[in-house]
Amino acid sequence: MVFRIQEMDERNARMIAAWHYPPPYDFYNLGSSPEAVAEMLEHDYYTIYTEDNELLGFYCLGPSAQVPAGHQSDAYAADTPTIDIGIGMRPDLTGKGFGFEFFSIVLGAVKEAHPHASVRLTVASFNKRAIRLYENCGFAKTAEFTSPRTQFVTMTLAAPVPCTHSSRK
Repeated sequence: MVFRIQEMDERNARMIAAWHYPPPYDFYNLGSSPEAVAEMLEHDYYTIYTEDNELLGFYCLGPSAQVPAGHQSDAYAADTPTIDIGIGMRPDLTGKGFGFEFFSIVLGAVKEAHPHASVRLTVASFNKRAIRLYENCGFAKTAEFTSPRTQFVTMTLAAPVPCTHSSRK
């Protein structure tokens, strides 16, 4: 299957901000706020589509992928150039075995754009299925911290990327 990645636009930002995940993943709901839409439009956010023009999800890069509370505990300190990534898959696709393919598309695009940077992500500690996916793709836990809302883990790509996928069209 061929996938298409494009920069976030207003229509997709509004649609994504309105996504509703079931508990406990409702933690990731953005609530259609104007601030969430503005964040996606003003920073490094990208959408991922199938060849049939079906929106699968999005990813973000840099500070937008970081949790502010992580800075207080030095979770984002790095000795080498590092790119932070965050992902969001359409709610009706989560938990159905699409995560590996979806994440491999994102990881392939990020490594293509930033070939010499380490890749790091932050995930809520309760999100065991995402943590398992990231570990299967070569990520290892590097830090833990707590925010007012929940506990988080940062993970860095520690091994060659076993789940790369050609994603650019």
